[in-house]
Amino acid sequence: MRHGSIAMSLAYRVFRRPILSHLCPHSTPTRVNQPSNIRRLQTARFSPFVPPDPSKLPKAKKPRKWVQRFVRFGVYSSVFSVTLYLVDTNFNDSCIVRSLRTFYTGLLIGFDYKINFRENPPLAKSIVHLHNRNAHRVFNLLRENGGLYLKIGQAIAMQSAILPPEFQKMFARMFDDAPQNEWKDVEKVIREEFGKSVEEVFGVSFTGEPGKGVMEKTARASASVAQVHWARLPDGREVAIKVQKKEIARQTSWDLWAFKVVARAYSYWFDLPVYTLVPYISERLQLETDFVNEANNSDEMKKYVNGERRLRGKVYIPEIYREFSSRRVMTAEWIEGVRLWDKDAITKPWYGGHGNGSPGAGATPLNPPKPTSRRSRSSQEISSGAFIKPERDEWRGRTGKGGLGVSLDSVMTIMIDLFSAQMFLWGLLHCDPHPGNIFIRRLPSGKPELVLIDHGLYIHMKPKFRHQYSRFWKALIQFDNETLKEVVTAWGVGNPDIFASATLMRPYTGGNQSTMRSLREDAADGKTEQQRAYEMQMKMRHNVKDILGNEDQWPKELIFIGRNLRIVQGNNQYLGSPVNRIKITGLWASRALADDPHLKLSERVRNLGSHMVFRLVLLGSDMVWWWSRIKQLMGRGKGMEDDMEAQMQKMARHLGVELQHDVFEG
Repeated sequence: MRHGSIAMSLAYRVFRRPILSHLCPHSTPTRVNQPSNIRRLQTARFSPFVPPDPSKLPKAKKPRKWVQRFVRFGVYSSVFSVTLYLVDTNFNDSCIVRSLRTFYTGLLIGFDYKINFRENPPLAKSIVHLHNRNAHRVFNLLRENGGLYLKIGQAIAMQSAILPPEFQKMFARMFDDAPQNEWKDVEKVIREEFGKSVEEVFGVSFTGEPGKGVMEKTARASASVAQVHWARLPDGREVAIKVQKKEIARQTSWDLWAFKVVARAYSYWFDLPVYTLVPYISERLQLETDFVNEANNSDEMKKYVNGERRLRGKVYIPEIYREFSSRRVMTAEWIEGVRLWDKDAITKPWYGGHGNGSPGAGATPLNPPKPTSRRSRSSQEISSGAFIKPERDEWRGRTGKGGLGVSLDSVMTIMIDLFSAQMFLWGLLHCDPHPGNIFIRRLPSGKPELVLIDHGLYIHMKPKFRHQYSRFWKALIQFDNETLKEVVTAWGVGNPDIFASATLMRPYTGGNQSTMRSLREDAADGKTEQQRAYEMQMKMRHNVKDILGNEDQWPKELIFIGRNLRIVQGNNQYLGSPVNRIKITGLWASRALADDPHLKLSERVRNLGSHMVFRLVLLGSDMVWWWSRIKQLMGRGKGMEDDMEAQMQKMARHLGVELQHDVFEG
């Protein structure tokens, strides 16, 4: 037994050694005097594995602080953003969201042009592709924000000729009707302005109550800032009630602030001296949302028109009813007429009877509708807000295909006379004369009457500047380069030729011809299309600087004067160039110098003599117009305005501008 125990003990120690060596690598085995081929044995006392004392272990590492901060920031930011969005959309008319959308789009476009506006854009297929995608971004921003942004978009659209073709095509769609507010929003605005309900303010009833007036809940027209409802007051007067959209009052200051910020950034990034114009533009747009200002402009223009024998009886300004008007609500007499864009309705034969005029023409009140012309309205129809205004279209004949039977040349003559008198004689200029703001009616005499509405966007020209502008126009037609240079230099304009061409909407050929010579040289330079596209844009930037010249001297009124001239030119072109627009405008400019009450009598007499000579100079302009007219009648052209535009397109390409013929078809 003893020998067996010894054997087992030896075997245990032999097989146990690798384990102990692994667990206790630093233990020293006892050496035994044995042959070298005998395996050494561990003779130290067995010590089992004991886990380390937790108190002696190093402290655990804390989670990284940036991870905690990032998670905490994400949670707080999400909660804050959602709360801000809900509060802004429900109680602030989305003013903050709209501004952030503007800044995001502005930065995106700014960086896109900074990176890619070069002959070979690194992140765009071409400069055309670059313009196209940014035009879509701007258009989508204006559409999504709506309100005053649509008004800004329309202003850009009317000046889009200085933009690349991709922007021109996009902004041609900026004339669509804006969505109208719901009736509850209209009621809210009227109650906020007058402290009474719609029924109490206007004396109307939506249940057919006897002795009360009626009003349509659905707007007849809706624009970016306001919408118009028809109503008949208890005394029988039919009125147009213009109600500002409820969100405009709150959004205007935010929108103009965002506009200023983006304009400031772009002026700095692209080195364009345009920011000095922004405060003046913002002030005009701000005034356009004040209907008291619009009513004042309307009354002042009515006084001027009635006091001018050359326009009295040809132009009509609707009456404003102050007792039903406020800063956000304006009530004017209802106008029945044909819009300027309806050429067929203006020119087709008259079936309204000899000696009769169209409804309301000649400042006569609208006749009540005939009982047989339309069935009586039920109280259910009145309360539903359906269109309940009587239709007065008997003058169109039994087939409904008749018209006013007036000539387009007489219509355009009255229009150019009106806006020329505003520019050169009165110094009070309507800056939004697009076809939607002009009605045409037929007087009992058979002659046309022009009705001008929407008097929100006006500029007041100081006597000194108005006198300078009259001299400038007269010098343009006389090719009086010394006077031309004198006037534009006083305005801080660096390139008289370009500025003169932009004013006439045709190449000015009376200057030093440096522009046209450079144009001929560029025609044979052999450059690629990509190189030309890039150089055109660089030239445009250079020429904008030339036109603006000295920012402090440059008259801000020229922005809106140019807008008026371009729209009137577009109206004449749309109607087929029935009149010589430049001749009529020049006549008013020259005659205004003789009629200016701020000048001395001797100077006025001298200007009157000069005016008589000037009429002979205009015979040359008449010859050009008649030549274009003859070609038009022979089917070889579309008229003088189209011929001038073709000339401007050639010149504009040299200046870095690609004019599109169909920009204003929208």
